[in-house]
Amino acid sequence: MTSTKETQNLANPVYPIMFAIGACHLLNDTLQAVIPAMFPVLEKERGLSFTQLGFIFFALNMVASVLQPVVGYFSDKKPMPYALPIGMMFSLIGMAGLAIAPSYWLILVSVILLGFGSAVFHPEGSRVSFLAAGTKRGLSQSIYQVGGNSGQALAPLISAFVLVPLGQKGAAVFIVVAALGIIILSRISTWYKKQLDLEKQNNRKKVLLSSIGELTKKQIGFALTLLLIIIFARSFYVTNVTSFYVFYLMDDYGLKIEQGQLYIFLFMALGAAGTFFGGPMADRIGRKNVIVLSLIVPLPLCVMLPYMPLWAVGVLLALIGFFIMLSFSVTVIYAQELVPSKIGTMAGLTVGLAFGMGAIGAVVIGALMDSIGIFPTMVISSFLPFIGLVGLALPKDQKITASAN
Repeated sequence: MTSTKETQNLANPVYPIMFAIGACHLLNDTLQAVIPAMFPVLEKERGLSFTQLGFIFFALNMVASVLQPVVGYFSDKKPMPYALPIGMMFSLIGMAGLAIAPSYWLILVSVILLGFGSAVFHPEGSRVSFLAAGTKRGLSQSIYQVGGNSGQALAPLISAFVLVPLGQKGAAVFIVVAALGIIILSRISTWYKKQLDLEKQNNRKKVLLSSIGELTKKQIGFALTLLLIIIFARSFYVTNVTSFYVFYLMDDYGLKIEQGQLYIFLFMALGAAGTFFGGPMADRIGRKNVIVLSLIVPLPLCVMLPYMPLWAVGVLLALIGFFIMLSFSVTVIYAQELVPSKIGTMAGLTVGLAFGMGAIGAVVIGALMDSIGIFPTMVISSFLPFIGLVGLALPKDQKITASAN
């Protein structure tokens, strides 16, 4: 049972920290966004194939995917406040390396360093979001995740307005972004450590109130499996659009790189908006309801997209982006409430899997484009969201109130 004092603590969100960690998530994922944004430049300057580009994305996201749940597991046992600025330091080094890397293999090493920095940031960042949330779990997670998705949404603009004019060396501009992240995260880490010290002094940890009823271990395992399948389908499809759809726009519609990237920005910007609205919506109507809405609405739109005239492409991309990302922050919350004692592990598992599935998707899609062509690959990828319909079988949840025990 949750004590009165604990309930009061839960009821008082710390908004400055919520927004600060969300801003740092934006900075962190802006650095990650430089990689797919650089694909057209690397294809042109280095003569890389689609498969090689896929492996670059694989290296970045697989490192983040594998390490995130590991970092989350150890941070559940022993939180590491100052790991946040240290992780960003690795990202800074990786970005510096990327700007000057003269070969394919050194590019891979640089993106691996970026992936490591991201793996350290995400579980600990999610824990800070939780500590600052109070009872505003959905809102806090949305602010945190929309920061990341907004950073990712900048990828097309980074490509069009920084990397295309400056080339590979334009990545050096983002060393400043990493340095700013280190400064802010150092301040957040000080607050984070104080919270941990207070918990230790009071011999009490903050309690995660779960909206999901008591489940057996078998039921929890089944629900987590369904959740991971949803993340697989969503991540695979989103990677297809964000990393490779620009080549389809250039090939089939005759757009220039800069023009095509603006369409990708539209998809990602509306995706960030969906991420923000998804959390508060889940606080009102339930986690599962938002997840199901996010699964069903995009299905016909995704299937139609490869066949639409250019004037309709922007409309469909905006709608797909908004609804398919509506459940992004909600799936993290849902997983944490399935296993409320493992906040960092669940954040690392769900967000890490999103990176991992995106990594595998990039390799598969790149190889398909090289072997069967761009248009057939887009058609095949349009059916990926149907896999997520397994989410209809997820356990239902209930609304959490500040007086919940």
